[in-house]
Amino acid sequence: MYRDVVASAKSIYRLSMVRPSTRLNYMLSRFSSRVSKSLSYPLRSDLCMRLDNDLMLGVLLAAVKVGSYIDLRRRGFDVSGLRYEDLVARPLDMCRVVLEFCHLPVSLAELAVKAFDVDSQANSTLAKSAIGHFKEPQLTPQIKTKLNEILKKCGVPLIGEPDFIEGTL
Repeated sequence: MYRDVVASAKSIYRLSMVRPSTRLNYMLSRFSSRVSKSLSYPLRSDLCMRLDNDLMLGVLLAAVKVGSYIDLRRRGFDVSGLRYEDLVARPLDMCRVVLEFCHLPVSLAELAVKAFDVDSQANSTLAKSAIGHFKEPQLTPQIKTKLNEILKKCGVPLIGEPDFIEGTL
C-alpha cells in the first residue's frame, strides 16, 4: 500500500510527536546525513543527506518504499500496489478488488469495510485522538523543491504529478 508522499510525511511527523525514537530521528537528521543513509540502507545507499525540514524524513521513508515497489516490478516480480487514497475514497469497491485479487470471496467486502469504522490504535499512543491534534508542517515552494529531489533520486512521481503507479489495483 502506498499513499500521497506529502500526506504520508505529515502522518509520520505527527507520529514522531508521540513516539520518542521517531522524534529522535527527526532531531538527529537535521545535524547528520548519516541518519538518512541508515534509514534507507540497504535499499538505497545513495540517500545520504541532512533532512533539514519536518517533511523530509517522511518523504524519504515513503519514497524508498515506493521506489522499492517500482524496482520489484521492473525486475519482473509479480507484485501489486494499493493506493491508500483509493481505499479511503471507495472502501467497498477497493475491498472487493483486493478480495478478488487474493481469490477470496468478494462477499466478505462489506465485513471488511466495517473494520474501517474502528481505530485499530484506539488504546495506544498512536490513536487518532492522540496524534490528530498536532499541527502539520507546511509545504512551501522551497521545501517542495527539496522533497522533489529525494523523489527524483528514488524514481517515484514528483509532488504535483499523478501518483498512480503501474501495477496498482
